[in-house]
Amino acid sequence: MTNLYFVRHAQSAYTPDELGRPLTEKGFADAKKVTEIFKNVEIDVVISSPYKRAIQTVEGIAHDFGKEMEIEEGFKERMLSIVPAEDFTFAITKVWEDESFAWGGGESNEAARKRGSEVTCRILEKYKGKDIVIGTHGNIMVLIMSYFDQQYDFSFWRNLEMPDVYKLTFDGRELRSVERLWGG
Repeated sequence: MTNLYFVRHAQSAYTPDELGRPLTEKGFADAKKVTEIFKNVEIDVVISSPYKRAIQTVEGIAHDFGKEMEIEEGFKERMLSIVPAEDFTFAITKVWEDESFAWGGGESNEAARKRGSEVTCRILEKYKGKDIVIGTHGNIMVLIMSYFDQQYDFSFWRNLEMPDVYKLTFDGRELRSVERLWGG
């Protein structure tokens, strides 16, 4: 069995710089709590989205296990649109209601799910039988989960916390179980 521990990043300070947006003081405190969850788990690999908030959320785990963190573009957050949405709730609802719809310069659910599931399948093949922590983001995480099990949907996404930690257990590419380990 292969275990993927998806870690949705902790609270970040809003800036228009998606790549460099850092954690808040609360975010750093919660990241320490996330690290504690893994004290009694043998982690083989730590991977993160290239976004600073995701890296900062899981870097303590990499440090504790003496692992070099791998950066994986495929786990970055879905691009909703090239310009900030005037009404985020409306914009995000629209892309979840119509899987093929994309706002200008953004990714549809179909496109983001394809990107996320392809990298996840590569990770499952490359690290078969290992325990892998993946620092990522809410939308892309749920889109990946929905690729393997359609019960993970918009309603599930809306109830996520920052941070949130899910253990997905796979037999090859078959999702066997999902367990929530912690929600901030």
